[in-house]
Amino acid sequence: MPTSKAAAMNGLSKPAHVALNTAFIIIGLICVLPVVLVLAVSLSDEQSIYSHGYQFIPTKFSLAAYRYLFHDFSVVARAYGVTIMVTVVGTILNVILTSLYAYPISRQDFPFKKAFTMFILITMLFNGGLVSFYLVYVSVLHVNNTVWALILPLVTNPFWVIVGRTFFKENIPGEVLESAAIDGAGELRIFLQLVLPLSLPVLATMALFSIFSYWNDWFNSLLFITDRKWFSLQYVMMKALLDFQFIQENLKLSSNVKQQVKIPSESIRMAMAMVGMGPIILAYPFFQRYFVSGLTVGAVKG
Repeated sequence: MPTSKAAAMNGLSKPAHVALNTAFIIIGLICVLPVVLVLAVSLSDEQSIYSHGYQFIPTKFSLAAYRYLFHDFSVVARAYGVTIMVTVVGTILNVILTSLYAYPISRQDFPFKKAFTMFILITMLFNGGLVSFYLVYVSVLHVNNTVWALILPLVTNPFWVIVGRTFFKENIPGEVLESAAIDGAGELRIFLQLVLPLSLPVLATMALFSIFSYWNDWFNSLLFITDRKWFSLQYVMMKALLDFQFIQENLKLSSNVKQQVKIPSESIRMAMAMVGMGPIILAYPFFQRYFVSGLTVGAVKG
């Protein structure tokens, strides 16, 4: 709780501080409690869920959902490895390519600035549709059933190019670039040693959103991957859920009720959500310090 002296310095009264702290505590609970509830339900016995509903403290603990989900651990472990590799490599490439595109079109002396800006705007507003998207990667690039089919479709985002361009334009003083050029620095050295260190907020923000995009992606696996060794984690989870629903539907048609209660239904959905979150839930705190300034400063002006 802030002291009265600190409250006076910040220009807020004590009731206002109490109200703000209460509001933030409520917002924090709204964000955290659903995750806690999902974890609790995933660890609950299926029959206790049917009897008592969702509870933050399970009436009867059970790991049946996780045992069912990890009955073939090698598949989940491989999918985890594929997703982590795709997320790391894809995020690095995304930040590099996005900043390399955004920086030149932020420079007033770049002769093709308008043409490249218009090109990225058109790609942001229009696309060729799903058929052309599929044919380019399968018939032209021939990357289906390779890891590049999971990386390339998300390797750049026009929106973040525009955000990066605005950040470079508004926050990198032209005088600094001119003085570096007068001292003999080339464009590459200026970009690597001056521009990038001054642009950590927007680079971290790009990286965070890229991590989320790659980690949550399952659609590219559905389109381009038939080889099991390149299945992503989200696709494996989605496929397991569909298989589970198929089994449930067929069991409903049978008269063997005892078999129905042996397979968890509610708890396995929550277990999938927890497994899907994985290490990605730990990524945000490392980027949080740059997140607000990178997103707001870069998106204020077009």
